[in-house]
Amino acid sequence: MTITPAPARAAGQIHRDRFTVASAWAGILGPALFTAVFLVLEVALGERYDRVAEVVSALEATPYGWVQRLNFVVFGILTIAFAVGLHRAVRPSRLGVAGPALLGVSGVGLLLAAVFPLREDGTGITYDPGGHVVAGVMFFATSAIGLVVLSRRLASDPRGLGLSRYVLAAGIASMAGFVLIGVLVMPDGAPFHPYAGLFQRALILVVLFPCRIILGLRLLPATPGRA
Repeated sequence: MTITPAPARAAGQIHRDRFTVASAWAGILGPALFTAVFLVLEVALGERYDRVAEVVSALEATPYGWVQRLNFVVFGILTIAFAVGLHRAVRPSRLGVAGPALLGVSGVGLLLAAVFPLREDGTGITYDPGGHVVAGVMFFATSAIGLVVLSRRLASDPRGLGLSRYVLAAGIASMAGFVLIGVLVMPDGAPFHPYAGLFQRALILVVLFPCRIILGLRLLPATPGRA
């Protein structure tokens, strides 16, 4: 019996099966859906919610809090699926699992943000009864570090996604933003505390979310007319 070997994968191609394609869509839709939901909630709340001063998580302390908690859960599950797909798609390397694993941990942070929601006291002040700040730190720290580590794996893969430098830059920018927000924005009395919502949205909407979406798009199979 003659066995015909499978065609060799062309240079520049990455491993794409049905799960990888599904996980790519998870990486694309996760940030997009999360953003769409919290923007709709902001509009629905009107003047009762200050998007410049209040972080996205503060939506959990509003009458629509259950919607934002569900939003965290969906985004967390999609993030974990995306991380698994990245790991399967990119050529393995020494300690290469670390990058996708850290991105997966950021998904766990999102789930914990739903489990430990922010609350509002009788005077209308939003507070953390315990666990939410830890979840937030987990999400932002592992998202940033995960991108930096992932960039090394992408750079070592000759098939690559052609995005290693961009992913590295996004990771470094995210780490800088995380430190800046942690020191100068989030603490009570910090100089930029009145703009906490604005700084947080800038970090996720300008740096983190676009990087994830672009990675997800790059995982999708090429279509006619698209390299």
